[in-house]
Amino acid sequence: MAVGCAVAALAAGQAWADDCTADDQALAPAVSAPAAEPAGDKAAGDQAVGDQAAGGQAADDQAAGDPAAVGPDAANPGASGTGSAAAARPSDSDLYVVRIDPDAAPPGGTTTVHAFIGNLGPDTTASPFTVVVTLPDGVSAEGPYFPENCYAFQEGHRVRCTFPAGLPQFRSATALVPVRLAETLPAPGTLSGGWVSVRSVDDCNEENNRQPFEIAVVETTGPRPAV
Repeated sequence: MAVGCAVAALAAGQAWADDCTADDQALAPAVSAPAAEPAGDKAAGDQAVGDQAAGGQAADDQAAGDPAAVGPDAANPGASGTGSAAAARPSDSDLYVVRIDPDAAPPGGTTTVHAFIGNLGPDTTASPFTVVVTLPDGVSAEGPYFPENCYAFQEGHRVRCTFPAGLPQFRSATALVPVRLAETLPAPGTLSGGWVSVRSVDDCNEENNRQPFEIAVVETTGPRPAV
């Protein structure tokens, strides 16, 4: 299933807000936040996000509440200068999750979870955002993932991905998480308990930040025999 996604590749170091509760508390390896890039020509059309591993891991470090990640002005509001303070100011944006059920798969087979995130605006996002995919029982994550900074935890039951700042109003970004179904699953059947959630310091409207998904288990996805 092809799902478009668009995001401007701007990585701005931001500290996650403590009042926006995430589905997980796993931390990525420490990586310093990269410098911000111009936003002008990055978000045309519904294009895929490229390599964002460095920016994504930096966002995970900031999710841990590391005050050093946002610079001296953010840690000390009385500091002179406006550069760091301006960069630390969240935007007025509203991220939301669109429900997309993965394609059906047989026991032991594979399918892909599309974690589709949109921005209702009105502002372009000024901070990175984190996407967490929680898988149903009997399903485990199996990379490679997109973007490349995604990583599995909780024994493959969850996958966490980060996207940089710069997602304009009415544009989207999609994380792709390939998964494998256990061979012991009964077929036909339906696996529920899957979730996609998004979190950002820019967005504290939690009403649209989480959506479920289901995976249909079929006996086979191969061609039907000729009669």
